[in-house]
Amino acid sequence: MSRTVGVLVMEHIAAGLVEGDKVHGPLKIFPESPPSLDPLQSMPSSDIAESIRALVEKVAGAEKIEAVGIGFPGIIRNGAVEESPNLQQVKGFALQAALSASLQGKAAGVPVRVFNDADAMAAGIAATHGKLHQLTRVWTLGNGIGFGRYPASEGVWEGGHTVVTLDPKEGFCGCGGKGHLEGILGRRSMRMRFLDLEPEEVFENAAAGDARCSEFVTLCHRALAAATANSIHMEGPGVFFITGLDTKFIDIGVLSRLVHEMVKMSPLQGSRFQVIPPTDEMGIIGAAVNASHAVK
Repeated sequence: MSRTVGVLVMEHIAAGLVEGDKVHGPLKIFPESPPSLDPLQSMPSSDIAESIRALVEKVAGAEKIEAVGIGFPGIIRNGAVEESPNLQQVKGFALQAALSASLQGKAAGVPVRVFNDADAMAAGIAATHGKLHQLTRVWTLGNGIGFGRYPASEGVWEGGHTVVTLDPKEGFCGCGGKGHLEGILGRRSMRMRFLDLEPEEVFENAAAGDARCSEFVTLCHRALAAATANSIHMEGPGVFFITGLDTKFIDIGVLSRLVHEMVKMSPLQGSRFQVIPPTDEMGIIGAAVNASHAVK
């Protein structure tokens, strides 16, 4: 069975060697000891590409590899990052071309493919859960909010920017739009909203009965439920996976009840949520699976 290098870029960069639906050997991580919560936000696009290149070559080693797959945040088209609200310096960067031209050693000349990071996560879930034959959707909760879909399909699929409120004051989304899911549930947006509190403190205060924080926690759940209901009304019911560093903030019981209130047509009922622990391996596997399919 051929081997592929998978790379996931989220809060940091992680790379691994993938065969089938498993990672072989240790992952390579950059930076090894993050200097801050968001180490990539201050890096120029060329430095991010160089860091990815170095990890890919380390992972490939002396192995013959079939392809390199990269999951990267933002709108990805033809290997270029058209927009990335949480890594704004990368907007317009031709990441696929830059890596294809710079890879050396066993990775030189190997096809490189770039995908949205949440789409890579959805592919990883599909591969490791035996769901490559069916629609798989996932919400990734972190600094931004991603909506991943497998199989990959033409379209933007920036579900994190689904409009979930018409309140003109809801303008905390990093893209500048108003009323977006990410502008409510994204970690960056929460910090902008509560300048005096970290997200963990907001949810702790809500549990202790603080009215302001409790109201916001309710808003978070209603926003995620609304975005999910939109997907159900467009593509039908099913399992929605939730992963990422901030899944701990979500009460699945409350979320399911809210979705049931929003989706009333009987053929569209029956969706459920499943939490997947956040791991780099899942996205790495998905990026590799998508790349393998793309080059065949």
